Amino acid sequence: MSPVSSGRTRTAIAAGAALVLSLSACGSGSSAGAAGAGGTGGGAITVQNCGQDVSVDGPVNRLYAYDGGIISIALAAGARDQLIAVTGLDRDRDVLTLAYPDARVNELTVVGDQYPTLENVLAADPEMMFAGYGYGFSESRNLMPEDLTAHGIKTYLLSETCKQDDGARGTMDAWTALTTDLRNIGELTGHRPTADAVVADIEQRRAALAAAPRNGEAPTAFLFDSGTDAIFTSGSYGGPQAVFDAAGVTNATADVSDTWTEVGWERLAAADPDIIFFVDYSGQTYQQKVDVLKANPASRNLTAVKEERFVNLPYALWVSGPLNIDSAEWVRKAVEHFGLAPASSITPTLDINQLSDLPGNAWLD
Repeated sequence: MSPVSSGRTRTAIAAGAALVLSLSACGSGSSAGAAGAGGTGGGAITVQNCGQDVSVDGPVNRLYAYDGGIISIALAAGARDQLIAVTGLDRDRDVLTLAYPDARVNELTVVGDQYPTLENVLAADPEMMFAGYGYGFSESRNLMPEDLTAHGIKTYLLSETCKQDDGARGTMDAWTALTTDLRNIGELTGHRPTADAVVADIEQRRAALAAAPRNGEAPTAFLFDSGTDAIFTSGSYGGPQAVFDAAGVTNATADVSDTWTEVGWERLAAADPDIIFFVDYSGQTYQQKVDVLKANPASRNLTAVKEERFVNLPYALWVSGPLNIDSAEWVRKAVEHFGLAPASSITPTLDINQLSDLPGNAWLD
């Protein structure tokens, strides 16, 4: 199988965005002054974020972002020049460079180590920080939205992490969460037409996936982020739910009303998935994940394990972000490869074969 077109698709979308869509084409639940909405003036802008108004006097010019998925939202929404500092880029640097070849990813100012600190943020002096609960904001690290508010810094929360009444994360379906963030960040930074064009591209590709031929019963997939005593995976509100839904695959943990969370090994055994997808990052290597699946009594006799139906995709394709649609295209091609769905004309836009440091995926050879 030889997929692909390149990041040029995204570049073309961004360049022609103002000609492609008008602001009235999509309703996002946000509002802006006449100047701010078009991204050319300094009018006040207000958007809804996790049920609260986020208001700025004019387009945000100094944005701090944490995590590869959140950075990708800012890049896709046209806010590259407003990104004055980022943390957590290194894990996703290669895939973001591949996806956004004109975004000068390697020139982004990286501060801090794996996680941001209050000191990192204050030193960067942003107008706004774009992060989420579990994606940068953390009580244990003393970095919460209210801590930044006390210093006059506004915050925008990743919509995937909006909190339910019981404290679990997730208040809207995963595609709505993503498109809300794209439009809102585009609007807050004065690039709403660019963001609208990206959303339109995502919807077009989702429609193509929905039209692809399917068998009578959708294959079941299990997302294995990492696991030893328990398994870290994602429930109905996480980015993977959007990916699997678009690809026509059943998420084995769709009944878990949360985003990223832990489940017991018995959940994997009971699901008996047709295929297992991995999140690629250094916390647990590809081979370590394979080894633990083959060793654990709950999983070693599962058909997907014995037949090594394993697919490894980069972290930034799984967390909520515009690369979720690329992930969905790869999930579709993977289930086709393993005979779990009929052949289709779906061709992934992002060529992950160019990622030389992505382990596994012998099925791509």
